[in-house]
Amino acid sequence: MNTAEYERMYHLEDSYWWYVGRHCLVESILRSRFGAPSPLADPERTILDVGCGTGAMSVRLTKWGRLVSADYSPLALQFSQRRGIPNLVRADAMKLPLASARFDVLIAMDMLEHLPDDITALAEFYRVLKPGGLLIATVPAYPHLWSEHDVAVMHFRRYLRPELLHRVNSAGFRVEKLSYTMTTLYPIVALQRRLSARRPHDSQNPRTSIPIFPAPINFGLKKLLSVENSVAQRINLPFGVTLLTVAKKPS
Repeated sequence: MNTAEYERMYHLEDSYWWYVGRHCLVESILRSRFGAPSPLADPERTILDVGCGTGAMSVRLTKWGRLVSADYSPLALQFSQRRGIPNLVRADAMKLPLASARFDVLIAMDMLEHLPDDITALAEFYRVLKPGGLLIATVPAYPHLWSEHDVAVMHFRRYLRPELLHRVNSAGFRVEKLSYTMTTLYPIVALQRRLSARRPHDSQNPRTSIPIFPAPINFGLKKLLSVENSVAQRINLPFGVTLLTVAKKPS
């Protein structure tokens, strides 16, 4: 992504409903596995945030354990540094410069789709996790939702559920949860993408589709996703804009 897109993400991540909803989903999974975080992060739990972007998720993760945040983009790391995040590493997810069996938890939020070889990256995730380690990953769902937005943020693909399941299993993980998320928003996003496809685009300067809503609507969407996240903890949702997997490296 270019500097303007990173700048926009940096300023939106703490408050924009889409980002907040995803971050809260990860925290709800961590809470279900490890209980509420203590005021002092568990020094025995090691966490890797791969593709940390501008760092808002990493800020939340610091209270869950000893954190390492990695991204390939120097720009992303600069924005993360602004947030005061410690232990930043410039890293290619397909060849992580990290020791094997080092981490208890690995977070990969919407980053596999940015890689030309996601299978190699998943093998790397498996390598750096300890036996019994937990992978939490999200990816954009459904190739038919492909749009100018995907081009602007440099996606290689969007995923179907069986496709993601096969990739995660092939890396050696045991999948414990595989669910669509952002389910309630799927009809709106699908319509928006269809209408967008009919409009002319500047192929040299693709733009992201991140509509800014008035504060009451943004607040309402955050509440909607909070309810959906609670439901997704109990059941696997049948469709949605995003796919979530929770998987373990066998002990």
